[in-house]
Amino acid sequence: MTTADLTTPQHEARQAPYRRHVATDLALIATFAALIAVCSIIPGISLGPASITLQTLAVMLAGAVLGANRGMLAVLLFMAVGAAGLPVFSGGSAGLAPFAGPTVGYLVSFPLAAWLIGFIVERLPRRKTATSVPLIFAAGLVANLVFVHTLGPLGLAWRADMSIGSAFLFDLAFWPGDLVKTLIVALVATAVHRAFPALLPRR
Repeated sequence: MTTADLTTPQHEARQAPYRRHVATDLALIATFAALIAVCSIIPGISLGPASITLQTLAVMLAGAVLGANRGMLAVLLFMAVGAAGLPVFSGGSAGLAPFAGPTVGYLVSFPLAAWLIGFIVERLPRRKTATSVPLIFAAGLVANLVFVHTLGPLGLAWRADMSIGSAFLFDLAFWPGDLVKTLIVALVATAVHRAFPALLPRR
């Protein structure tokens, strides 16, 4: 392709859909990063070294609605904004301190969990609500179990002066709320995908 080819109207026409696609992706990533921030700073229930918040709901929703890569990027953008100094982490904290605190394991797990639930949801059939809701719910449980409720307790054991056994017992307090939040994620994601069936990448 010559330099002249890059400036032809035909080339510009071919590039226009790609630019719109990128702009849409960036807008969705930024929107869900903001949603995660809002859910993080809403006061939660303190359990000592960690709190029950709506943070995991927004993280899982990002992955379930946007898919693996965009969901993970939304969480990473949220974390980058917080690390840069904006008070978007739980309790209004900011900077690098949360990454050295007792909740570091949960923070690290968030982009991974968003990616995993998105990876699974991208491959699920979405034709019927009756099957989509329980399948997305199961995907959320897998992501929670593999990353959030594994890395989270390990972070507590590392930074909160807990034994590994005590940390995993402490983490059990988060499971009832996460089950409810995962159900909400499944219901919302199903509704969004029925309304916007082209939102997820084609597989």
